[in-house]
Amino acid sequence: MNAPLAAPFVNRPRQHVAVIGAGPGGLAAAMILAARGLKVTVFEKDPVVGGRTRTMTTPEGYRFDLGPTFFLYPRILGEIFAACGARLEDEIEMIKLDPQYRLIFEGEGGSKAVLDAVPDHVQMEDAIRAMAPQDVQGFRRFMADNKVKLEAFRPILENPILSPTDLFTLPMLKGLLRMRPHLTVDQDLRRYFSDQRIRLAFSFQTKYLGMSPFRCPSLFTILSYLEYEHGVFHVKGGLGGVSTAMARMAERLGAEIRLNAPIERIAFAGRRAIGVESGGQHISADAVVMNADFAHAMPQLVPDNLRRKWSDDKIDKAAYSCSTFMLYLGIEGECPEIAHHNVLLSKEYVENIHQIEAGVIPSVPSLYLHNPSATDPTMAPPGHTALYLLVPVPNLRFGADWQKELAPFRELALQRIESLGVPNLRERIRYERVVTPQDWMDNYAVGYGATFNLSHKIRQMLHWRPGNRFQDTEGLYLVGGGTHPGSGLPVIYEGARITTRLVMDDLGVPAQPAQYAVAAQ
Repeated sequence: MNAPLAAPFVNRPRQHVAVIGAGPGGLAAAMILAARGLKVTVFEKDPVVGGRTRTMTTPEGYRFDLGPTFFLYPRILGEIFAACGARLEDEIEMIKLDPQYRLIFEGEGGSKAVLDAVPDHVQMEDAIRAMAPQDVQGFRRFMADNKVKLEAFRPILENPILSPTDLFTLPMLKGLLRMRPHLTVDQDLRRYFSDQRIRLAFSFQTKYLGMSPFRCPSLFTILSYLEYEHGVFHVKGGLGGVSTAMARMAERLGAEIRLNAPIERIAFAGRRAIGVESGGQHISADAVVMNADFAHAMPQLVPDNLRRKWSDDKIDKAAYSCSTFMLYLGIEGECPEIAHHNVLLSKEYVENIHQIEAGVIPSVPSLYLHNPSATDPTMAPPGHTALYLLVPVPNLRFGADWQKELAPFRELALQRIESLGVPNLRERIRYERVVTPQDWMDNYAVGYGATFNLSHKIRQMLHWRPGNRFQDTEGLYLVGGGTHPGSGLPVIYEGARITTRLVMDDLGVPAQPAQYAVAAQ
C-alpha cells in the first residue's frame, strides 16, 4: 500500500473543501486540492467512484464501461497526476488503438461502406482516397488548421469565463475569431471535404457532446483533430480504472472519500456556502465543489431564491443534449468481425438527427457498438465477448414512455447489432442489462435523462454556461460537463483545473503547485 505523501511546507492550510460527487471532475478537483494541502472530503451517493465513468463487473465475469469508452488526449490528466507527484502511466495501463475505430456507412439496398480510421496520417489518406479521392488533400489542411485552432482556443478552454468582460483580452478575442460561431461543425468541414461520408467521419464526434454536427458550433472540429493528432486509447480493464486510480491518488494525498453518502442540501449563511448536509449531519466547509449533474442537483441542493441566473424556471427551459439507450450484453463466443469501436451511420442519419431533435425515437437508428474484447481479454471470460451498445434517442423533455418503448426498441437494437456481423445473437446472450433515458434519470441522477448534460449551443457556452465559481452565491464552485468549458473527459479534467484555481485563489492558497515525492511502493 502507498504511504501518504508528505507536504512540502509546515504551515499546511486547514481550510476544508467539501466535494459533492466522485465523478471525473470531482476526483480531479479532490486530487488537486489535496495536493495543495487542503482538507478535502468527497461525498459520493453511490457505493463506487466514477459517476458515469465507472466499469461494471458481473458475476459471470463480464466487464462493461457504464458511460464513456473513448479515452482521448491523456495529456491533461497526465499533467494533473504529475502535479500530484505521480505518473499516469504508472497508475493505469493504456493501449493505443490502431485502428482507432471503424465507421460503417449504410447505403441503398443494404449496402455498406467501411472506413477504418487509423492514427497514421499517410494510411488515413489512403483510406480516404479509397472512398472519396477528391477529399484526400483536405485531410492535411484540416489537421494543420485545427492545430492552429486548438492553440488559439486554449485560453478559452483553460480559463474561467464568469462574465462577458472575461472575453475582452487579446488571447480570448483571437480564440473567439477562430471559433467561427456562425458555422456548424458540418459547415466548417465542407471547406475540406465534399463527400458527406468523409464529413461524417470527422463530425460524428459531436455525439460525445450529445449534439448534431449540423447544429454543434464549429469549434468542436477539434474533437476529431485530437483523435488523429494524439490517438485513441483503451484503458486495460475498462475506463473506470481511470476513476479508481484518481480516487486512489486522492486518498494517498490525504483526501477522504465517503461512499454511500448522498448530500441532502448545501448549507448557506446568507448567500455563502458554509457546508453540506449528509445523513442528517452538518459538515462545515470553507468551500463546496459540486460535481453532481447540474440539472438534477442544483434545484435540490441550492434554494431557488439563491439562483437568480439559474433559477428552477431557467434550468427547466434550458436546452439539453440527447439521451441514450444502452445495452450491455455478455455473449458466448467471440465476435471477430467486430472492431474495438464501431460507429454505424444509418443511411437515414440526417433524418435520425431531425427525429431526435423533434422528440421522435428513430426508426432506423445510427448507433455505437463497443467490443473491448477485441483488444482486452480481461473484459470477458475466455471464449466470451462483452458488447456495449449506445443508441442516441430523445431526452425525457419529450415525454417518451420507456416502459412501453423498451421491448420493441430492444428488438430493433438487437437486429442492428446482428447486421454488423454478430450472428445468432439472441441465443448467445448470457448476460443482459438495459439502461433507458428513464433509467439515466431515476438510477443515475441525470437531469431529463440528458446523458451529455446541457447542450453546447453557443448561447449555453462561455459566460452563458454555469460558471466554475457559481456566480449567484459565494463559496460554491462547479465542475463537470454542465459547467464551463463543457462535456467530454479531457474538457472536464481541464474544468477541474479551472475550478480549483478559483477555489485556491479565494481561500488564499499559494498558486505554485506543491511538489510531492511519491512514497515507495
